[in-house]
Amino acid sequence: MVPVPLEPNDDELELIRQSGAALRVGRLSLASGTGSYRVKASMSRVARALGVDRHEAHVTLTEITTTSHRGRSFRTEVAEVRSIGINADRLSALEQMVSRLDDAYRTTGQIASVDDVNRQLDQIAARRPLYPALLNALWSSIACAAFAFLNNGGVIELCGVFLGAGLGQLARRAMLHRGYNQFGVTMIAAAVACFVYLGFVLTLSTLGLTDSQHQAGYVSAVLFLIPGFALVTGALDLAKLDFSAGVARLVYAMMLLTSAALAVWGVSAALGVTPDPVSPIDVAPWVLLVLRLLASFFGVLGFALMFNSPWRMAVGAASVGMVANVVRIELVDAGFVAQGAAAVAALLVGILAAWVAPRMRVPRITISVPAVVIMVPGVTAYRAVFYLSNGDTTQALAYGFQAALVVTAIAIGLAVARMLTDKAWAFER
Repeated sequence: MVPVPLEPNDDELELIRQSGAALRVGRLSLASGTGSYRVKASMSRVARALGVDRHEAHVTLTEITTTSHRGRSFRTEVAEVRSIGINADRLSALEQMVSRLDDAYRTTGQIASVDDVNRQLDQIAARRPLYPALLNALWSSIACAAFAFLNNGGVIELCGVFLGAGLGQLARRAMLHRGYNQFGVTMIAAAVACFVYLGFVLTLSTLGLTDSQHQAGYVSAVLFLIPGFALVTGALDLAKLDFSAGVARLVYAMMLLTSAALAVWGVSAALGVTPDPVSPIDVAPWVLLVLRLLASFFGVLGFALMFNSPWRMAVGAASVGMVANVVRIELVDAGFVAQGAAAVAALLVGILAAWVAPRMRVPRITISVPAVVIMVPGVTAYRAVFYLSNGDTTQALAYGFQAALVVTAIAIGLAVARMLTDKAWAFER
């Protein structure tokens, strides 16, 4: 006897629609670069507002598996997100929508309409980038030029980095929008940035306007490729004991970092240059402090705008990052170990972001991550891969461990700040 398939009743059809809407929130959030813990929380809040009794999810770097329960019925769905990027504007819009739905449900008990939620998601998904390609490249130039100054670069280095980072980001964005492989794009963008920087310095040298000592600053031209969001959100996922998502994000970040570093090494080997440290500039202490404040502000501002943050959000992140990064630098100058200073600065970022973000009605991650990206030791990590590729294991291990310790300290500082300011982090549910 052939079994007759049962048609779902109206309640089951509604559960299917509710589950699909919640999953769609998760897909948009994951594709915009947020951590798995935030993806799960957003989906759960929307599902509850839609009338789902219980919502469970498993989230990795590129996949989401969810189960929605209502009464004796349940719906399990799997989705894949292959497009990985950072879109702070979309994250903010999603967070505001989720908060509105959740607040309405908690205060009035009103169940949200699936059609209304899908309509809002359609509007969010249709939002175009806030800045065209040339402006996006300009933000990269500003951020990396600020990085170059904080890495002891002078006027020549800043100009070269400005040109290299801008053209590198322009090439990167054009290739990513055409669907090219991210790791290949990263290597090409790094090579473009390095060649433009070194070509600029060589031209000035040929004209007799400078000497070859400025070649060492070319590593700063590729710092727009630092996967700061992936590093920070991956470490925070691990802090929440979400190992599958955390490990995947950190591996993804390391592959991007390695791709860029191998391109830097290739350019270095081809042209015979080395990314050696640059001597600090000699200026009065108060002048140096002011310049560091300005460089930190514009560095964070550039990264935030490059992540498609609205101006108001970017200025908030830059203000937080400016204070914290200068505190970190001053602690290092006072004799603190680099990882200790990074942990203190990241803790300060987390606490300030917990105060600033709710008042701006934006996700905390859109404030905290751009503010700490400028603390990620990208130059140190690139030098580690450079010396490893050259067979200098001692130097490679020294730079590699230093970079790893600083990144770990940043994650610890942010995690501790979360535990101090967010009950969901302080207690395991």
